[in-house]
Amino acid sequence: MNPRLLTTLALLLLLTLPTRHVAAQRDYTADSIAFVNADWHTDTLDGFRFMHHHFMQRQVFNSNQYFSIIEIPSGSSSRLAFVADSLLTTVASFATRDSALAAINGSYFDMRTGVPVCYLRIAGRELGENTPAQHDSLHRKYYQYATIRLLPSRRPRFVVPDSLRTFERTMPDSNIMTAGPMLIRKGMDIPQRLDRRFVYARHPRTAIGLKPDGTVVMLVADGRHRGEAEGLSLPELTRILHWIGCCDAVNLDGGGSSTMYIKEHGTGGIVNHPADNGRFDTGGQRRVANAILVTKR
Repeated sequence: MNPRLLTTLALLLLLTLPTRHVAAQRDYTADSIAFVNADWHTDTLDGFRFMHHHFMQRQVFNSNQYFSIIEIPSGSSSRLAFVADSLLTTVASFATRDSALAAINGSYFDMRTGVPVCYLRIAGRELGENTPAQHDSLHRKYYQYATIRLLPSRRPRFVVPDSLRTFERTMPDSNIMTAGPMLIRKGMDIPQRLDRRFVYARHPRTAIGLKPDGTVVMLVADGRHRGEAEGLSLPELTRILHWIGCCDAVNLDGGGSSTMYIKEHGTGGIVNHPADNGRFDTGGQRRVANAILVTKR
């Protein structure tokens, strides 16, 4: 084919791509430098590190953002625990009830009934299963393609399940939480479906990841606060987790559920800005069905 015609066709294709695909072609070097070199507020606590920063000069993805991050080193005496309740409750309530050092919200649930809609096993007891997609009793939904195992040491390991909804029942672990999608696996991005608003729209986000040295990363990105914190798309969240240094990462429940608790910090332990009250403060906690705690060994 004529080279000039090929060039013309390529240009026409680029011009007809949706905006979100074109945006993926921009250079994020300046964003990553701003993120890494920011003056992060850092506290070294009992077995982990807590960092947070408010980007107010549209330095990251041409937007204002607020990030809260927990890092638990591989040699830490802290460990993770999954908790759930049949009655919806706040992340802070889960944390204080179990004397946790820190906590984030966990996986997806039915907001009317409080029943988990992803597989959940705690202390060997099955508390939730993967709900089927519409007209499909066999295969799992898009947000059910990442499984978190807690080893006997209570350190997390991530698994990409197959498409069968019952895959987790073959796993021997006592503590399993399914969420998703998987964002990063062994250092490689997991392709996302950009035809879904859940993926490309900006929302508050919660994620958990691992660094190559075994450090556990727990991240909450605020959102739905115009002019203060705009939230992230899943591709943007993936970039952030790469910049932090994660080689594996899972997207958890987000939106109004996104909450981070640190004992004796913030207001009543809440250190981010949950979105459910529509105000940029700590008072907008949503009642959730489950959470991930940081506790002492």
